[in-house]
Amino acid sequence: MVIQSAEKSLLPRTAIVADPDGRRLAAIADVLAAAGFQVATASSHERLAGLMESHTPSVVVADHSFASLPVAAPLLLLIDLTDEAEAESVRTLGMADYIVKPPAPAELVHRADSLICRAEQRSEARQSAERLRERLREVSAAIRATHDPHLIADHVVKGFGETFSADRVLFTTFDDDRVPGIAAQWHRPGLDPVPDGLGSHEFGAHRVADRLWADAEVLAVDDHHLHEWSAEDRELAEWAEPMGPWASAFVPVGEGKSALGAIWIAQLDGPRVWTRTEISLIQHVAGNVAYGLIQSHLMIAQQQVVKQLRQLDQAKTDFLATVNHELRTPLTSISAYLDMIQDGMGGPVPPEVARMLDIIVRNSERLRRLIEDMLTVTRQDYEGANLHLAPVRLAHTLHIVTVALRPLAELGDVSIVLELGDADPVIIADEVQLEQVFTNLVSNAIKFTPRKGRIIVSCRFDAMTDGEPGVNVDVRDTGVGIPDEEIPHLFTRFFRASNATSTAVPGSGLGLAIAHDIVKAHCGYLAVNSELGAGTTITVQLPVSGP
Repeated sequence: MVIQSAEKSLLPRTAIVADPDGRRLAAIADVLAAAGFQVATASSHERLAGLMESHTPSVVVADHSFASLPVAAPLLLLIDLTDEAEAESVRTLGMADYIVKPPAPAELVHRADSLICRAEQRSEARQSAERLRERLREVSAAIRATHDPHLIADHVVKGFGETFSADRVLFTTFDDDRVPGIAAQWHRPGLDPVPDGLGSHEFGAHRVADRLWADAEVLAVDDHHLHEWSAEDRELAEWAEPMGPWASAFVPVGEGKSALGAIWIAQLDGPRVWTRTEISLIQHVAGNVAYGLIQSHLMIAQQQVVKQLRQLDQAKTDFLATVNHELRTPLTSISAYLDMIQDGMGGPVPPEVARMLDIIVRNSERLRRLIEDMLTVTRQDYEGANLHLAPVRLAHTLHIVTVALRPLAELGDVSIVLELGDADPVIIADEVQLEQVFTNLVSNAIKFTPRKGRIIVSCRFDAMTDGEPGVNVDVRDTGVGIPDEEIPHLFTRFFRASNATSTAVPGSGLGLAIAHDIVKAHCGYLAVNSELGAGTTITVQLPVSGP
């Protein structure tokens, strides 16, 4: 039966015949119809194009003159071998198949059936490969979803076992500092587990894996009974032999220039042909395994380092707390006795001794401040910035600080000026901690300001760096200044500017760090503007509404 309507759907084993020769067209259509094909015919390019748009034929049998028209179906091309141009086109066009015209009926049907069969096989192979890719994509996704090396190993052995319907899958890492030591296995129900790892054969297996890794190859054995083992692979064969494999694949897992492990997939009940697609996909998953193991090993190592650093930091904090306590107790006693001696409780003090006592008192005060700074750092490490918030009149706090430090400044022939104008801001803050901030800043300015120098402390309402309404307090001095490249490090604990060290200005490098931490806890900012030889301005920005 010849189907003439382009609109009628074609059923399985359908054919489109295209030929401008009407008699040959009819003859070919009749032969295919008699063989059980449902046939549609086309005598022109337009007709064939229309049929291809509305039908999905099992095969297209077309005259050579239709060769330029794209056909998305198995194509059997009719060629006149006496025509040199047509004969040559067979080679240049790369058609799927061709047959000499006029075709013999039996050969025509056989060739059409063969084309359809090959097309179905290719389609099934593509679908099978896609199913394989999808299953191994799931294995790779499971590997990437965890940083536990043992879970990675379990995912790969189970995933390969189920995907390839294998009987056994073993995975082991070699003695390598890039990955943890792992041995994992999977086997189908009914089989007993085998010893983990490669045992005494590890050295030979490692050597084989390194070679395969360098060559980007997999040792795929379709039939162990027929395989001819090379001398370098024989030790691996001896390791596998007690497990009775019939077919197997030995896959290197590597990174860089060497293998760090291997995967062994075994079939026990019969031979198996390993396709290039399977090998390629296995290698891709093995690459994910290597990456996942290395990353997990690095993360574990980093976690251990972090844990050790925390332990060291805690030990440091405990040590500082203990030392502070042990230092403050005798220092308190020393200071008390110094006060008693200066007050004359032990009798009159000669002027020379009084001057020596003044030096002792100043140095004991320096030691007390250092201990207090260390204690503050220790407290912050323990508790963070534990703020006790309340309304604070900032002008009053600045007045207390400047009055308390003016005698120290006058000893160095440095003047302190407090410029408040009409500003008397009230903010929500911890007054004790803010007092420590400004004490540290002004004390620092006194140390770095030469004789006849000047320190100006001022306060004004101004927007903060983030644009929020706030209060800015400037501590400006006419001191030695700070090198530009050292300004970013000023708030690092124990950091001291190079000109402070070279000029032997005393200090611990904690004052600015403590001030920075306290201001930050108040949701504020510290800004530094300095010029060598001209002085430094440190600006404290604090929000009006508090942290």
